[in-house]
Amino acid sequence: YEMKRLGLANKPMILGLKANVHEIAHTFRTAYPNAKILYPGKEDFTPSKRVKIFNDIKNNIWDAVILTHDQFGKLPQSPEMQQKIFRAELDSVEENLRVIKQIEGKSASKRMLRGLEVRKQNLEVKLSVLADTIKNRTDDVVDFKMMGIDHLFVDESHQFKNLTFTTRHDRVAGLGNPEGSQRALNMLFAVRTIQERTGKDLGATFLSGTTISNSLTELYLLFKYLRPKELENQGINSFDAWAAIYAKKTTDYEFSVTNQIVQKERFRYFIKVPELANFYAEITDFRTAKDIGIDRPEKNEILYNIPPTPQQEIFIQKLMEFAKTGDATLLGRAPLTEKEDKAKMLIATDYARKMSLDMRMINQAYGDHVDNKASHCAAKIAEYYNKYESNKGTQFVFSDLGTYKPNEWNPYSEIKRKLVEDHGIPAHEIRFIQEAKTDNARKAMIEGMNEGRIRVLFGSTSMLGTGVNAQQRAVAIHHLDTPWRPSDLQQRDGRAIRKGNEIAKLYADNKVDVVIYAVEKSLDSYKFNLLQNKQTFINQLKNNSLGSRTIDEGSMDESAGMNFSEYVAILSGNTDLLEKAKLEKKINALESEKKAFVKSKSSATFKYEDSTRTIEGNTQMINRMTKDWDTFSSRVQTDKEGNKLNPVKLHGINSSDLKIIGEKLNHLSDNARTNNEYFTIGTLYDFKLLVKTEESQKEGSIFKDNRFFIEGEGGIKYNYNNGHIATDPKLAAMNFLNALERIPKLIEKYQTDNEKLSKDLPILKEVIDSSFRKESQLKELKTELVALDRQIQLTLTTKDEPKEVQKVTPVQSVDSANNVRSGKPMSIKEIIDANRDRILLGRPDNGNMGISENKKNKDENSEYRGMRL
Repeated sequence: YEMKRLGLANKPMILGLKANVHEIAHTFRTAYPNAKILYPGKEDFTPSKRVKIFNDIKNNIWDAVILTHDQFGKLPQSPEMQQKIFRAELDSVEENLRVIKQIEGKSASKRMLRGLEVRKQNLEVKLSVLADTIKNRTDDVVDFKMMGIDHLFVDESHQFKNLTFTTRHDRVAGLGNPEGSQRALNMLFAVRTIQERTGKDLGATFLSGTTISNSLTELYLLFKYLRPKELENQGINSFDAWAAIYAKKTTDYEFSVTNQIVQKERFRYFIKVPELANFYAEITDFRTAKDIGIDRPEKNEILYNIPPTPQQEIFIQKLMEFAKTGDATLLGRAPLTEKEDKAKMLIATDYARKMSLDMRMINQAYGDHVDNKASHCAAKIAEYYNKYESNKGTQFVFSDLGTYKPNEWNPYSEIKRKLVEDHGIPAHEIRFIQEAKTDNARKAMIEGMNEGRIRVLFGSTSMLGTGVNAQQRAVAIHHLDTPWRPSDLQQRDGRAIRKGNEIAKLYADNKVDVVIYAVEKSLDSYKFNLLQNKQTFINQLKNNSLGSRTIDEGSMDESAGMNFSEYVAILSGNTDLLEKAKLEKKINALESEKKAFVKSKSSATFKYEDSTRTIEGNTQMINRMTKDWDTFSSRVQTDKEGNKLNPVKLHGINSSDLKIIGEKLNHLSDNARTNNEYFTIGTLYDFKLLVKTEESQKEGSIFKDNRFFIEGEGGIKYNYNNGHIATDPKLAAMNFLNALERIPKLIEKYQTDNEKLSKDLPILKEVIDSSFRKESQLKELKTELVALDRQIQLTLTTKDEPKEVQKVTPVQSVDSANNVRSGKPMSIKEIIDANRDRILLGRPDNGNMGISENKKNKDENSEYRGMRL
């Protein structure tokens, strides 16, 4: 409405979630009671009434049109715009096909080739249908282009993030779904329609707390939506072109669903980071709660590590065997069908998740166990319940698997049973969000939490993670399972870590405990690993803490303390990985220290050089001003009382009357025009008097301003009252004498500045001459990490390696001459100390070190190719 009032928009459209669009409309009408708003209800959007709504949007001048996301999806989009976008997608697909056919027989993927050909066929069919639609279109059809919408405000815009894109990186993890969704495609059609009308990257405002929630493709797709012209200017017409500029593929260690360590490709490194961050910042106004001073509790994360039960231990072995063989009977189910066999790992994933949460989710025959997740969670909930009994502290319990169903066994109900039977908590104080079937029932449940009548509330991320303001008494959050997306974890935590949490503020040191339950040797470690890979990049980008030109998506999460990599290491039980996580965190901390040191050293160098130049310049000014003052002092005349005389001489004025001279100066002040040059108008004690006309602009108009100076013999131009002449003639005539009398104060000012700057020079010089004291420690840690990476490599099982290559001779300890002195296995530190040069240079050892040559790395640039410990 404000944009419209300022002439920046004629007919804006606001889109919101069905759950809160009514509140948006109500707030809009409250803020602008005279605005003309179209806000159709659910009953107005039935198939029989939609055409009328479409015509209403088109034919009326609205201050705002407010729709739900679902209603927006029903708006017909311009077939011409659809045709244009599908044609561009087809061009991209055909370009990828040409590239693939050129490398066929080398490294081309048949699956990739087949997928692109299917995509091409689908696009050709869509274009054919659109051509018929355009040809046979009747005049009574109204589409988005005809409605005249010139700005879209999209609340919760991440709902449209799943936009289609084309890529040749078919085997790279973490890219999301290239097929996209129709919902997102409709949004692209609408945004492009507005952008095409203006010819600029304008016309849409996306509002979201999680603009990047899961995949790096979301960042590219934001640019695709909002900066098409700029992408075109950069020569970027596809995801692959964007990735070629800003991303770099790498191979890293990850956990498979069976808890084995495997290698996986992903876009881990991001290059040209400052440019990427600036590109993102150009279209983003990002504010955290801390930025705007919101008073909310801190998060105290607690990893609750649970050993597997005997039943889980046995099932984990069966699951691993199933993943290798595909024998579904191991899991107590029928053999896999042909279709299921292709989705074997998806089935394994599903079973692993259920197994971690509760064995009874796989089969009720397993029964309860005193050490399962439900038992541990119930005990922990009871602990917080009793601790905050006097304050009626409340707790949220989250799980996206095995949620509440009445009259049916589920983990939610099982935990409630244990809370009631084993811990004596009243049943009516434990509720499930799924019980609230209506908006009124949901509001009543939230009110019950805030008042402390309900003490424990269970729910899933989708039902309990958004739109629930029940934080007033929240003291703990429990994550029974780990969600797939970092944004989901943030959404869950936001139920308690939000403004208005009074109990946490008054009785819990303004902190909320977030308890994450994880069973060892389960899929929990895999999911934590995924979150680590995703969240780090998102945090670095949003915080704009990108000092280097390259960032590592897989590095430690500095801003969140204990990070996902450490979770993975702890849960896996792999001490090598735990050590790797610790080493990487130490290295990261030292790298940050070094970066800060280098930055301060560079800053000190600049400041030292600048201060030195300033001191030299000030000294010259002092010498010239001193000379001018001495000259003035030798020439100045005084009256009987010792007052300095003011024998001003102006060109064209023969009189020495100061009033006449002052009037002349005022005339010059009003009428002189020197075109920004200094013009001599007279003398005082043989010093030149000058006037200069300067131009300034104010409110679109150009003003001319005359300023007056007196020039010393060294060329310094002195002024009084910033060079402006007083309107009183006698005061105006005194301007130049007053300017000369200011010389001692100017000299004093420059001398004071030099004294201050000179005091800093020794300190700055000390910083410039210093070196990073922890350099040797940093090199030592990096060397240790290299050796540890090789140790982890021994656990990898890859399909393309012969079995015998994986057998490694037991490592023996050696002396500095590489002679075997005992058969005792060496520690990592001993290996490093004995083979430091080889490790750093990447040379294989052919002696008795127990170092076997691995298959030659395909990457010819690898620093460590051909060697493993």
